[in-house]
Amino acid sequence: MKNVTDSFVSLDYWPFAGSFGFNTDILATNPINLTVVLGVLIFFGKGVCASCLLSDLLDNRKQRILNTIRNSEELCGGAIEQLEKARARLQKVEIEADEFRVNGYSEIEREKLNLINSTYKTLEQLENYKNETIHFEQQSAINEVRQQVFQQALEGALGTLNSCLNNELHLRTISANIGMFGTMKEIID
Repeated sequence: MKNVTDSFVSLDYWPFAGSFGFNTDILATNPINLTVVLGVLIFFGKGVCASCLLSDLLDNRKQRILNTIRNSEELCGGAIEQLEKARARLQKVEIEADEFRVNGYSEIEREKLNLINSTYKTLEQLENYKNETIHFEQQSAINEVRQQVFQQALEGALGTLNSCLNNELHLRTISANIGMFGTMKEIID
């Protein structure tokens, strides 16, 4: 202990200005160094409290973290809200798609039945037209054959009459026909 007090009392042990060095004698220099450092810290650091600085730094950091958490929660809430809206829109679109699909299938079936029915009607009309055309052609053929038969019969009858008729018979036939026409005229009047 005598060494410690001697270092305070005796000034000739201290080096003079102009030289700066470290005293490696731990027992002699440690309390002095600590006293000087604490004195300098107290003198110059009166307005700055280490715990206050640390407290301010921690408070600032805490506020930034809380603000970040608050912002994150707001963003999360907004994202959840948007997700719910998107789910609602998706559900609505899925319902509409199902309705379109069902309506589309029923519309396709309806159009298919309409097409089949119109095709059957068209086929019936074509069949009727075909039958009418065949009937018309048959009637035309029958009429043509009748005309030809009538023409041939008439030619044959005229030929027979011309070959069988003589002048007198011819005149009598004409007179009889004229008489018949006269009688018919009287009946009509």
